Amino acid sequence: MNTFEQLLFSCSEGTIPILEHTYPVSSYVPLDLSVENPHLKDLDITNPIVCQTYIDLVLKKEEGLVAYGGYLEQRNLYDDKGSFYSADLQRNIHLGIDYWAPAGTKVLVPLDGKIHSFKNNDVKGDYGPTIIMEHHFDDLIFYTLYGHLSLESLKGLTVGMEFSAGSVLATLGTPDINVNYAPHLHFQIIQDLSDYVGDYPGVCAQEDLDYYKKNCPDPNLLLKI
Repeated sequence: MNTFEQLLFSCSEGTIPILEHTYPVSSYVPLDLSVENPHLKDLDITNPIVCQTYIDLVLKKEEGLVAYGGYLEQRNLYDDKGSFYSADLQRNIHLGIDYWAPAGTKVLVPLDGKIHSFKNNDVKGDYGPTIIMEHHFDDLIFYTLYGHLSLESLKGLTVGMEFSAGSVLATLGTPDINVNYAPHLHFQIIQDLSDYVGDYPGVCAQEDLDYYKKNCPDPNLLLKI
């Protein structure tokens, strides 16, 4: 682990819940939405209804309540989203961890922090309502991003507003609000936010993976789920 990864790991001694306590961490089950998953071969996973149906099947089989995963996962989930493609780049490698749970589920703050910025990124395939928090640990500043939230989550927020670890930050949005995805939280850690405000890439191209893997380390170093 590099210095930043070691710091993230040292922030917590045990598991940190990221969703309301109605869904204990023991009810989280891994979910594979990668291009390597043979069960997705004949499914239009870009359709939120189809995606939700598959997630429900996984949860039923594993007797879980929340499906999670996706860090550095190469996915077909973005195949219908033109903004993820250009003439020479295909962005399909996921940079955060997704937590798939019902719309309205409460999102918890994993660490003390303050609001850096927030925005409704409402282009199809984007995050929809998004919050970025700023955290200070020792001498380091880093950021956490929460995407696919409800519109209500942005009401009353102000830049600099402080939240303590374990408090409720937001709720999950519906597919019409989170821009055509089954309900879930996209959670991502960012070391250098650059000039971004209320937004940051959550998916990258293979050509850019080395940079983003370093700048956006595995969120499970912190959450330990």
